[in-house]
Amino acid sequence: MPVRVPDELPASTLLRAENIFVMSEQRAAEQDIRPLKLLILNLMPNKIETETQLLRLLGNTPLQVDVELLRIHHRPSKHTPCDHMDAFYRDFEEVKDRNYDGLIITGAPLGELEFEEVVYWDEIRTIIDWSQQHATSVLFLCWAAHAALYHLYQIKRQLRSDKISGVFQHQRVHQHVPLLRGFDDNFWVPHSRYAQVPLDWLYAHPELQVLAHANEAGAYLVLSNDNRNLFVTGHPEYTRTTLQDEYRRDLAAGLNPALPQNYFPNDDDTAQPLANWHAHGALLLSNWLNYYVYQATPYDLKALNC
Repeated sequence: MPVRVPDELPASTLLRAENIFVMSEQRAAEQDIRPLKLLILNLMPNKIETETQLLRLLGNTPLQVDVELLRIHHRPSKHTPCDHMDAFYRDFEEVKDRNYDGLIITGAPLGELEFEEVVYWDEIRTIIDWSQQHATSVLFLCWAAHAALYHLYQIKRQLRSDKISGVFQHQRVHQHVPLLRGFDDNFWVPHSRYAQVPLDWLYAHPELQVLAHANEAGAYLVLSNDNRNLFVTGHPEYTRTTLQDEYRRDLAAGLNPALPQNYFPNDDDTAQPLANWHAHGALLLSNWLNYYVYQATPYDLKALNC
């Protein structure tokens, strides 16, 4: 949240130079406040687990957020009851004429498919295009990040022969960017994917800025220059056991998965995994929601597509 200080206080100039959010007395007096409207397009098979993970992070903020859930199709899910979907999820036709302060599009277990082979690729493209006029800021997670980079900027990912799985140390590239406010120079993030976009491709794009990356996992946080689109290639929402559950699922399926890196103490998969990314995940979602949604969105959402 912003610090409200007298307009002429010397510290305000110094703090603004460090990109610390300082609100002037005049702006604070004129500021209108209302609940934020947030839409989540959940593409993961286990909808309830993903809902819980994201809402846990979104709940770690003093802002009041009204959340709506969106589905991409009506095909039955093996992992989520139909009653749950019908009760809590909306169809795109129901929301397409509305505006939202923020939109989150989750990852999806489609890492080895070409985008055009995905059965709902046309629907994904439609929603991405719609979001550019109907949401103040959009957060794309994992598969959705690569899909949006491809659709919006024609940056194609590269499929790997091995899966990136584990918890990796990242370095922040920019010091005074609101999204990274409060971050340490180095921090840990879980990754679980088969694809990667080369760092030099992202650095070379004039409309994008890389904010954080890891030696093993590549780019992690990529932001569009207009602050509308945030691409997050990892999983800050994962719980302590999510990678463990994925690993055991793949073992049971006979896929011979590699042990997730930097995850089990002493690489002992019978030991309780080490969770060292939860603080970062909460801070990332809080910063995005505050600086790129709450502080940027109009009070009247009708103004978004004027």
